[in-house]
Amino acid sequence: MTQEKPCRTCTDFKTWAKIQKKTFDSEKQTKEEKPSEAAAAVRKDCPLDKDELGSKTWAFLHTMAAYYPEKPTMDQQKDMSTFFYIFSKFYPCAPCAEDFQVQLKKTPPKTSSQSQLSQWLCILHNEVNRKIGKPEFDCKNVDQRWKDGWLDGSCDL
Repeated sequence: MTQEKPCRTCTDFKTWAKIQKKTFDSEKQTKEEKPSEAAAAVRKDCPLDKDELGSKTWAFLHTMAAYYPEKPTMDQQKDMSTFFYIFSKFYPCAPCAEDFQVQLKKTPPKTSSQSQLSQWLCILHNEVNRKIGKPEFDCKNVDQRWKDGWLDGSCDL
Protein backbone atom coordinates (compact mmCIF):
# COMPACT_ATOMS: atom_id res chain seq x y z
CA MET A 1 0.00 0.00 0.00
CA THR A 2 1.44 3.36 -0.99
CA GLN A 3 1.23 6.31 1.38
CA GLU A 4 -0.17 9.65 0.33
CA LYS A 5 2.47 12.27 -0.45
CA PRO A 6 3.03 14.80 2.34
CA CYS A 7 1.49 18.22 1.95
CA ARG A 8 4.34 20.55 1.02
CA THR A 9 2.31 23.74 1.51
CA CYS A 10 1.43 22.68 5.08
CA THR A 11 4.99 21.77 6.09
CA ASP A 12 8.32 23.58 6.28
CA PHE A 13 11.00 22.24 3.92
CA LYS A 14 13.12 20.33 6.46
CA THR A 15 10.12 18.48 7.91
CA TRP A 16 8.70 17.86 4.44
CA ALA A 17 12.03 16.43 3.25
CA LYS A 18 12.16 14.06 6.25
CA ILE A 19 8.59 12.90 5.65
CA GLN A 20 9.33 12.55 1.96
CA LYS A 21 12.40 10.41 2.72
CA LYS A 22 10.43 8.15 5.07
CA THR A 23 7.67 7.80 2.47
CA PHE A 24 10.14 6.78 -0.22
CA ASP A 25 12.07 4.51 2.16
CA SER A 26 8.87 2.73 3.17
CA GLU A 27 8.15 2.04 -0.49
CA LYS A 28 11.69 0.61 -0.81
CA GLN A 29 12.59 2.73 -3.78
CA THR A 30 16.14 2.53 -5.02
CA LYS A 31 18.62 5.30 -4.27
CA GLU A 32 18.47 6.44 -7.90
CA GLU A 33 14.72 6.94 -7.70
CA LYS A 34 14.84 9.08 -4.54
CA PRO A 35 14.76 12.84 -5.01
CA SER A 36 17.95 14.49 -3.87
CA GLU A 37 17.49 16.96 -1.00
CA ALA A 38 20.50 18.89 -2.32
CA ALA A 39 18.94 19.13 -5.78
CA ALA A 40 15.64 20.32 -4.31
CA ALA A 41 17.46 23.00 -2.31
CA VAL A 42 19.28 24.27 -5.41
CA ARG A 43 16.29 24.37 -7.74
CA LYS A 44 14.19 27.51 -7.74
CA ASP A 45 11.14 26.03 -9.47
CA CYS A 46 10.00 23.57 -6.79
CA PRO A 47 6.57 23.78 -5.15
CA LEU A 48 6.48 26.27 -2.29
CA ASP A 49 6.82 24.91 1.23
CA LYS A 50 4.80 26.38 4.11
CA ASP A 51 7.40 29.01 4.98
CA GLU A 52 7.85 30.18 1.38
CA LEU A 53 4.11 30.21 0.79
CA GLY A 54 3.52 32.21 3.97
CA SER A 55 6.24 34.75 3.21
CA LYS A 56 5.15 35.30 -0.38
CA THR A 57 1.48 35.44 0.59
CA TRP A 58 2.11 38.10 3.24
CA ALA A 59 4.17 40.09 0.73
CA PHE A 60 1.29 39.95 -1.76
CA LEU A 61 -1.36 40.88 0.82
CA HIS A 62 0.65 43.77 2.27
CA THR A 63 1.43 45.10 -1.21
CA MET A 64 -2.23 44.83 -2.19
CA ALA A 65 -3.20 46.77 0.96
CA ALA A 66 -0.51 49.39 0.27
CA TYR A 67 -2.06 50.17 -3.12
CA TYR A 68 -5.67 50.08 -1.95
CA PRO A 69 -7.38 53.49 -2.35
CA GLU A 70 -7.26 55.91 0.55
CA LYS A 71 -10.91 56.75 -0.24
CA PRO A 72 -12.39 53.53 -1.66
CA THR A 73 -15.93 53.32 -2.99
CA MET A 74 -18.47 51.24 -1.10
CA ASP A 75 -18.10 48.57 -3.79
CA GLN A 76 -14.31 48.51 -3.36
CA GLN A 77 -14.71 48.20 0.40
CA LYS A 78 -17.15 45.33 0.03
CA ASP A 79 -15.01 43.60 -2.62
CA MET A 80 -11.85 43.83 -0.50
CA SER A 81 -13.63 42.44 2.53
CA THR A 82 -15.12 39.64 0.43
CA PHE A 83 -11.67 38.90 -1.01
CA PHE A 84 -10.25 38.13 2.45
CA TYR A 85 -13.12 35.81 3.36
CA ILE A 86 -12.89 33.91 0.07
CA PHE A 87 -9.09 33.86 0.24
CA SER A 88 -9.27 32.24 3.69
CA LYS A 89 -11.38 29.40 2.28
CA PHE A 90 -8.96 28.49 -0.51
CA TYR A 91 -5.54 29.08 1.09
CA PRO A 92 -3.56 25.89 0.37
CA CYS A 93 -2.29 25.33 3.94
CA ALA A 94 -5.38 24.00 5.76
CA PRO A 95 -4.25 24.82 9.34
CA CYS A 96 -3.24 28.34 8.22
CA ALA A 97 -6.56 28.82 6.42
CA GLU A 98 -8.53 27.71 9.47
CA ASP A 99 -6.55 30.06 11.71
CA PHE A 100 -7.13 32.94 9.29
CA GLN A 101 -10.88 32.23 9.27
CA VAL A 102 -10.92 32.38 13.09
CA GLN A 103 -9.01 35.68 12.98
CA LEU A 104 -11.49 37.11 10.47
CA LYS A 105 -14.38 36.27 12.80
CA LYS A 106 -12.63 38.01 15.70
CA THR A 107 -11.38 40.98 13.71
CA PRO A 108 -13.13 41.56 10.36
CA PRO A 109 -11.22 43.40 7.61
CA LYS A 110 -11.06 47.19 7.96
CA THR A 111 -11.56 48.42 4.42
CA SER A 112 -12.58 52.05 4.85
CA SER A 113 -9.16 53.33 3.67
CA GLN A 114 -5.68 52.28 2.61
CA SER A 115 -4.24 53.18 6.00
CA GLN A 116 -6.98 51.28 7.86
CA LEU A 117 -6.51 48.17 5.71
CA SER A 118 -2.70 48.26 5.97
CA GLN A 119 -2.84 48.63 9.75
CA TRP A 120 -5.46 45.88 10.14
CA LEU A 121 -3.34 43.52 8.05
CA CYS A 122 -0.15 44.41 9.94
CA ILE A 123 -1.84 43.72 13.28
CA LEU A 124 -3.16 40.41 11.95
CA HIS A 125 0.28 39.49 10.62
CA ASN A 126 1.84 40.30 14.00
CA GLU A 127 -0.65 37.96 15.70
CA VAL A 128 0.59 35.18 13.42
CA ASN A 129 4.21 36.17 14.07
CA ARG A 130 3.62 35.86 17.84
CA LYS A 131 2.07 32.41 17.40
CA ILE A 132 5.03 31.10 15.42
CA GLY A 133 7.71 32.82 17.47
CA LYS A 134 8.79 35.43 14.93
CA PRO A 135 9.50 39.07 15.79
CA GLU A 136 6.70 41.58 15.40
CA PHE A 137 6.82 44.33 12.81
CA ASP A 138 6.40 47.98 13.81
CA CYS A 139 3.10 48.78 12.08
CA LYS A 140 3.89 52.48 11.83
CA ASN A 141 6.35 51.48 9.08
CA VAL A 142 3.95 49.60 6.79
CA ASP A 143 3.95 52.21 4.03
CA GLN A 144 7.75 52.40 4.01
CA ARG A 145 8.01 48.60 3.88
CA TRP A 146 5.32 47.87 1.30
CA LYS A 147 4.76 51.02 -0.75
CA ASP A 148 7.10 54.01 -0.51
CA GLY A 149 10.43 52.42 0.44
CA TRP A 150 12.61 53.16 3.45
CA LEU A 151 13.30 56.77 4.34
CA ASP A 152 17.06 56.19 4.08
CA GLY A 153 16.68 55.67 0.31
CA SER A 154 18.03 52.11 0.42
CA CYS A 155 15.21 50.92 -1.85
CA ASP A 156 16.02 53.52 -4.50
CA LEU A 157 19.32 52.00 -5.59
